[in-house]
Amino acid sequence: MKPAIWLDGSLCDADSARVSVFDHGLTVGDGVFETVKATEGRPFALTRHLRRLARSAEGLGLPEPDLDEVRRGCEEVLKAHPVPFGRLRITYTGGLSPLGSDRGTAGPTLVVALAEASRRPDATAVITVPWARNERGALTGLKTTSYGENVVALARAREQDASEALFGNTVGALCEGTGTNVFVVLDGELHTPPLSSGCLAGITRALVLEWVGAKETDLPLEALSRAEEVFLTSTTRDVQGVHRVDTRTLPGAPGPVTTEALRIFTERAAADIDP
Repeated sequence: MKPAIWLDGSLCDADSARVSVFDHGLTVGDGVFETVKATEGRPFALTRHLRRLARSAEGLGLPEPDLDEVRRGCEEVLKAHPVPFGRLRITYTGGLSPLGSDRGTAGPTLVVALAEASRRPDATAVITVPWARNERGALTGLKTTSYGENVVALARAREQDASEALFGNTVGALCEGTGTNVFVVLDGELHTPPLSSGCLAGITRALVLEWVGAKETDLPLEALSRAEEVFLTSTTRDVQGVHRVDTRTLPGAPGPVTTEALRIFTERAAADIDP
């Protein structure tokens, strides 16, 4: 079965789906997106993702998305292409525009697509990278399609047999990964960088804060070198332990705090598909 795609109000398959080469999302990265975990044809925390999509669109100056249409697109794609575990991608761009930074008047483009995904291992390796997140930038806190920095950083991580790269911000504080939020255990207490660090307001991050509890703390990037435990959160990773940071090994990962956080998250998520 070929994957189904929802493109501007109708279903099509991957071979027939077409977006203009003049789409502003392609030419200048003028777009926002969400990745939603789908299990047995059901999206997790979809309402929270749609709210963040709308916030990102507003922050980028895009027209307000029709969230009922987005939800309808998600339902149609999941019904047409059910998978046991998948990544549901919602992309919303500036649409057909002139070549350059100015937007056109044709209106936005909406694409919903689904791909089967692999479940993550219990623990992974990460690296730190020398490039900084700009906590004062125009796109800070928005989930946009301008992902070039993440592509470069993740490629560096792959070169070092790691699955994620972690950034500091312009003042040297721990910030986030290319597609994850980061939590650390220091002296037995769980911490994560505050949104003022420049990190994305991750959906899984928010649920861990609500369900598990953690302190939002400004931490130096060097806190990774003394943390007793480190874990990542994201839509498809849920809660994932870290067994290596750069060349430092964290034996026994996932540790007890990480294991308990994953247990609570798994139980609460199973009880409510749209928390």
